[in-house]
Amino acid sequence: MAAPKKNQFWRLRSKNGKAKKFPTSEALWSAACEYFAWCDENPWRIEKTKKKGRKKEVETTPTQRPYTIAALCMYLGVHSTYLNEIKDEDYSEVITRIKQIIETNQLEGALVGAYNANIVSRINGLTDKIDLESGGSPIAATIQVQVINTGVPLASSEDEIAD
Repeated sequence: MAAPKKNQFWRLRSKNGKAKKFPTSEALWSAACEYFAWCDENPWRIEKTKKKGRKKEVETTPTQRPYTIAALCMYLGVHSTYLNEIKDEDYSEVITRIKQIIETNQLEGALVGAYNANIVSRINGLTDKIDLESGGSPIAATIQVQVINTGVPLASSEDEIAD
């Protein structure tokens, strides 16, 4: 049986739409910080087998666990595209900060040799472009810079920069 015409049942709803997984941007930031702390407290273990005479010894070494968007989403219990689908301005600053922390962790880990630099460069879209038509000479790279308002004023004159 269908609802009667010109009904007002929609007014009985207590809320509109699906409830958000994280009701505030602070809740999302707190959950992301928990993920970062968990990664730091639970390093990967690398096992190396060493042969001493006729005996084999297994040596276990802890190594840093990289931060990734996919692992963060799994930790949060959301879909892997969740952070890209949020369009709310309150969340955009937090999401940008989270992505920058993850990218910085990956890049710094690759620079010190903790992570594979080739994999990190692929994940972050950092590639060397080579022009095959001109004999393999490198193409000028394009660098994208994102400015984030940190609340700290930028220097406006040479005097302020020198100080």
